Amino acid sequence: MKGLLSSLLIAATLPLTAIAAPIVIGYQTGVDPSKVAQADGVFDKAIGQPLDWRRFNSGPDVVAALASGSIQIGNLGSSPFAAATSRKLPIVTFLVSTQIHSAEALVVRNASHINDYHDLKGKTLATPFVSTSHYSLLAALKHWGLKPGDVKIVNLNPPEIAAAWKRGDIDGAFVWSPALSQIEKDGKVLTDAKQVGEWGNPTFEVWVARKDFAEQHPEVLANYAHVVLDSLYHYAQHPEDYSATSENAQKIAKLVGVSAQDIPGLLSGSLYPTYPQQLSPQFLGGGTATATKATAKFLVEQQRIPAVLTDYSPFISTKYVELSHKP
Repeated sequence: MKGLLSSLLIAATLPLTAIAAPIVIGYQTGVDPSKVAQADGVFDKAIGQPLDWRRFNSGPDVVAALASGSIQIGNLGSSPFAAATSRKLPIVTFLVSTQIHSAEALVVRNASHINDYHDLKGKTLATPFVSTSHYSLLAALKHWGLKPGDVKIVNLNPPEIAAAWKRGDIDGAFVWSPALSQIEKDGKVLTDAKQVGEWGNPTFEVWVARKDFAEQHPEVLANYAHVVLDSLYHYAQHPEDYSATSENAQKIAKLVGVSAQDIPGLLSGSLYPTYPQQLSPQFLGGGTATATKATAKFLVEQQRIPAVLTDYSPFISTKYVELSHKP
């Protein structure tokens, strides 16, 4: 992949600290261009050792693994990140991987005869609790003026949502792929994360690390960030390389469990911040901390977390992205 040599050069110029145990990375099934680098072993080459990749079904599961120390690096949505940092879990965001648009959506079953939000009263909707989809669902219901008791919301992870949908146990779900791609086949999108963001509640995904690991191994996070940013840049410059029939689509599809035919549409469902955007006031330079606090305030209103911190910037750092592009 383009940029791998410069990644390796970063590793050569930063002081290396011995890592006794394998680095364990928690990833989720959201679709993004860096899944190709994961499939091709580019991260392992850039960091200089084999990585132990572990797949998780939701952000809260990743948070639990970070808290226990069973993983060192993980992928989180903005809602579980806000919940974790509000409880002062010692983690740090070193990269914003996506700003979520249509990659997460509220799909309602055709057989449930839901034409608009007025028809949601008395219906059963599923979502993984404390996920970005859960946050978007609650924000949408609030925007529409629906009260918590108007809709039954059940806590299911994506594979459980797909199974419940097949059984006819739920009328709709706010979720991401692969479950999203499956339920869209006999359902319709009522709203998505992009529209909810335009209503004032945007969602995003971040790469985080345990703070102790980040402080001990800055070169690992710098190289990791470099590979991700190279992947995002390549997609921005060459989206045709991710067509439904491409090798890249096949690799992503295999990792996340969807059809390669769905990959182009899913990739287009998010915004991927470039290197300068990462450091800008919109993201790591201030906007991510502001958005995290706003998310935390909403979670407090919904009684999902007990309190909001005064400042979330200690949990966000530009250091590793800056190191990732030093000559």
